Amino acid sequence: MTATVSSNAIAIPPLREWHPATWEDYITLRDAPIKERMKLAYNQEKLWVDMGGEGINHSIVSDLFTSLLFFWAIQRPEQMFTSLGRCLIEKPETQACAPDLVLYIGEDYPQCKPGEPDRINLTQWRVPNLVGEISDTTLADDLDQQKHLYEALGIPEYWVIDVRGQRVFAFQLQEEKYKICTESLALNGLPISVLEETLKRLGEGTNTSAAAWFTQQIVNLSNS
Repeated sequence: MTATVSSNAIAIPPLREWHPATWEDYITLRDAPIKERMKLAYNQEKLWVDMGGEGINHSIVSDLFTSLLFFWAIQRPEQMFTSLGRCLIEKPETQACAPDLVLYIGEDYPQCKPGEPDRINLTQWRVPNLVGEISDTTLADDLDQQKHLYEALGIPEYWVIDVRGQRVFAFQLQEEKYKICTESLALNGLPISVLEETLKRLGEGTNTSAAAWFTQQIVNLSNS
């Protein structure tokens, strides 16, 4: 596959499919002068492209889970949490991704320096402690190819939030392979079942009411 750009148009490969590509192909699309939102992933000479804005369900769940990270952080002021969801992450020549959720724990989190590209370069910064994908129409890929990508980057924890099935799949890196887990490592033992129940609460109310329920649960966990 070769991506070509002209003054009027860019040749985009079929969306939501992995295609053979070079790093230069990826850069061509990354830097293309187009207005429409584009999400890219690259892993070992394969490229994945999606375009367009987020749908309602994706947006609701994405905002919910970002809020959950903030509410968790508020309960633990002794730790520094930095959320960089949807920021482009690159390991030049081999991998690139833009997870819906990106969480750094600690003070050494990526910051944009004057004159440098506004993305996370993993030759300069460490990998996040946690990434996640909101899976409305991409569940199969997020549990397969995207999981292998984050696994190859060595990201310690990965969540797949199944919007339609109201499930949360959580994986932790063990001996360079992701294994399913029932408690979050990044969020200090938070049961994944609490995240799933919070997701199910969306069927009974709003993402803000679900987030409020989650906040009460983590207060209870702290007091128990």
